[in-house]
Amino acid sequence: MEKQIEVIIKEEKGRVDKVLAERLPDHSRSQVQQWLKEDAVTLAGETVRANYKVKAGDHLVIQVPEPEVVDLEPENIPLTIVYQDADVAVINKPQGMVVHPSAGHPSGTLVNALLYHMEDLSTINDVVRPGIVHRIDKDTSGLLMIAKNDQAHESLAKQLKDKTSLRKYVALVHGNISHEKGTINAPIGRSKVNRKMQAVIENGKPAVTHFTVLERFDQFTLVELQLETGRTHQIRVHMQYIGFPLAGDPIYGPKRTLKGNGQFLHAKLLGFTHPTTGESMVFEAPLPELFEDTLKKLRKND
Repeated sequence: MEKQIEVIIKEEKGRVDKVLAERLPDHSRSQVQQWLKEDAVTLAGETVRANYKVKAGDHLVIQVPEPEVVDLEPENIPLTIVYQDADVAVINKPQGMVVHPSAGHPSGTLVNALLYHMEDLSTINDVVRPGIVHRIDKDTSGLLMIAKNDQAHESLAKQLKDKTSLRKYVALVHGNISHEKGTINAPIGRSKVNRKMQAVIENGKPAVTHFTVLERFDQFTLVELQLETGRTHQIRVHMQYIGFPLAGDPIYGPKRTLKGNGQFLHAKLLGFTHPTTGESMVFEAPLPELFEDTLKKLRKND
């Protein structure tokens, strides 16, 4: 279970990550920085950034996540490897597969499958995320880039940070979007109402999503989305925020929705510059069968 740590600042001064690391000797500064990155540190209910300078009397609350399982085992799980070489791989993740192990999902993850199918994976992330450069949600299908060594990982991560990689998604949303294109620029952070959810909040992290309408149905719209940033649940939160939540989304969508196995969201296109050759690489994955069948039914009903 999550545990809560409370720290009241007395006379300390300086950055919150440095001060918390000094006050909590059992936890490293890198661990504190990870908590800050995950929006687990709050002050008066507001998320605290890593560069925040503490003040006397500040009452900081840390929601410490459950410890993650670190006993990783290779598992012979079928994996669709779209591309791989000595440096990188591209995986088409099926809907329903968790990317990496955690307390709630100790096995059966993409990482367990990667350990079985690939000899080399980068080690930059913590022990439960070998090779993982970026993530998509359990019930989101589609393309992920995997780093097979640390040099490749650093290059791919930098491309994500510099917004030079290409990530396009296809989603089916509730409602009829009248305009052809749009951009959602709204900061995202942990919800103040439910800590397991993300939300658009005033002091959240910058988040930008571009969308283009592909097809309209009676009560739904098919859209293509391009990410400029990669916040947790970004597309799901942003589309709910503008009034067009994803069909099938069990957290951010309405209860009355299309039958499926979670949100109708697919990471369709992935592009990046190869870390070693400098070649521009672009990959595309077709929509899952359930997604395609749902679209066919909607077209027929219209």
